[in-house]
Amino acid sequence: MITAAALAILALVCAAGAWQFTRARWTYRAPHVAIVLWQALGVTWGLAGTGALLAYALEPYGQGVLHGLRAFAVSASGNGDGPLEPYDLPRIVALVAGLTALAVLVTVLLSAGAQTLRARHRHRLLLTLIARDDPEIPGVLVVDHPGATAYCVPGLRSQVVVSAGTLKLLSSEELTAVLAHETAHVRERHDLVLLPFAALRRALPWSRLIATVQDEVSLLVEMAADDYARRYCSPRHLATALLRFGTAGSVPTPNGALGAAGSSSAVMARVERLITPGPDLSRRIRYGIVAFSVVLTASAPLLWLIPH
Repeated sequence: MITAAALAILALVCAAGAWQFTRARWTYRAPHVAIVLWQALGVTWGLAGTGALLAYALEPYGQGVLHGLRAFAVSASGNGDGPLEPYDLPRIVALVAGLTALAVLVTVLLSAGAQTLRARHRHRLLLTLIARDDPEIPGVLVVDHPGATAYCVPGLRSQVVVSAGTLKLLSSEELTAVLAHETAHVRERHDLVLLPFAALRRALPWSRLIATVQDEVSLLVEMAADDYARRYCSPRHLATALLRFGTAGSVPTPNGALGAAGSSSAVMARVERLITPGPDLSRRIRYGIVAFSVVLTASAPLLWLIPH
């Protein structure tokens, strides 16, 4: 019972922390660190929430969540000893709910990943038909479309794509900034960062908190890519490029890809940050947040292993 209570409290703390975290603005000063903390909160909430149900349901086995699941599977097959005490209705309900929740989380994650891979495969096939190389921007595919768009298709065969409209819209410095931004998405595999949150949104489409969290993480990913681009270009060139995309009415980014522009509110937040950046977080605070994230992520698996 103690393990179940500890996991339930941990899940509630993660949910409350996530709600408060969506209102924080220090995250804009250290997007990479904030993304690590968001991932820790998401993973811990999922494991703690399902673990609390399973810990309560499997308490009659007295072996903890992980070993209790194994003992339950063995006893259900008729090859092992049953629980130390008979099951009552609340524990049966908790067991069904916990296993269902765990199955749903795993299923939606795999389903979201598979759907994204299929969308990227189809788009790559389309690009082989409609895109061309441009000697002035090597390594970048150009689509002859009058609208303004720039995006990357992540993966093992990653590709950066711009439209002919973008080449006419942006100056050479602005184009360099946008391409550096897209290169950051590819190098840092931001698609993998966003995938669990997209899967969680699919599992809980009615949750306003999950929708807010996904939007916040998406914005932080764009800011992280902006920080990478600032190493190779002037922040003002990237800011003006984003504003040009907004005024020109950029083309929507294809499914499975990551684009340079986004919603108007997100673009304005990024532009303000690029033009008037705030002070960086101190190294001590950054390392402290990362250490806390590691401890938080490890807490739920450890509780899964502790016997009742």
